[in-house]
Amino acid sequence: MIADLNRVSVVVPAKGRPDHLANLVAGLAGQTLRPVELIVAAMQGEPYDLPPAPFPVRQLHIVADPLPLAAARNVAARAALGDLLVFLDMDCIPTPDLIADYAGFARDFDGLLMGEVMYLPGGATDGDWSFDTFAAIAEKHSDRRGPPPRGIEVCADYRCFWSLNFAMRRTIFARSGGFDERYVGYGGEDTDYGKAIDRAGIRLAWIKGGLAYHQYHPHHMPPVHHLDSVVRNAELFEAKWGYRTMGHWLHAFRLMGLVDDAPGRPIRILRRPDAADLALTGQESHMPYANSARVLRRLQAEAAHRAERIAVA
Repeated sequence: MIADLNRVSVVVPAKGRPDHLANLVAGLAGQTLRPVELIVAAMQGEPYDLPPAPFPVRQLHIVADPLPLAAARNVAARAALGDLLVFLDMDCIPTPDLIADYAGFARDFDGLLMGEVMYLPGGATDGDWSFDTFAAIAEKHSDRRGPPPRGIEVCADYRCFWSLNFAMRRTIFARSGGFDERYVGYGGEDTDYGKAIDRAGIRLAWIKGGLAYHQYHPHHMPPVHHLDSVVRNAELFEAKWGYRTMGHWLHAFRLMGLVDDAPGRPIRILRRPDAADLALTGQESHMPYANSARVLRRLQAEAAHRAERIAVA
């Protein structure tokens, strides 16, 4: 049976933030190529009260860990009816051509496609919003790779995969085996999936298009508020692949005195994050995105200054 790549299912794992999800639905309602359905994998007890949409919306209740992202994506993707799956995080607002862009590129590329993401500051979605306004105020993430100038570009580094905004044919998702549901909580499940699809011979590619705007919400980078799951998932990744992932976060945690992540033994949590740690890593409303590199530069400078003082003494 020949796939109809104009039949697109949109898959969204969601928890809390009902306004963000409502904005995502509004973005999908204005698509030049409408999805055949939206599947919301609701990681909470109550279903969402969503605005009317010109396509079916299904909500699947995911009962598991408080943030079972891997399982949520798998359950929703396996229930999908479309031949093309578009995965969006709930804080994304898809631009009108996002689905058409993915459908067009998927006709000639039998792998995983990664669309563009731009970041909105706090207040950008208050009241009536427009894509023209978003285009004027959104920012590109300084630490993430951007799209090619045009067309499609194959990506040779699985570590670039990020689950915020991507698409693939349903048959390719089935061949990949889905996300590893042993990853629970925040961190690591998308890097693991990138590694797994690379091992399976499934290609990754960036596209010029498939643009989504990321809605502001308070966050921490490095994610000290998810310390336990980052540590757990880093150890799971190491047991599976022979080395740890999320190394830049673990490095920051070590500089902050939160962990001992010496090679060859389990990562030890030395203390819980305190108010100072949260203040250091926190994202303010004028910052469209949280930035680990900014915090790491400060921590490394402080560590170098301490070492210099000790050497002089």
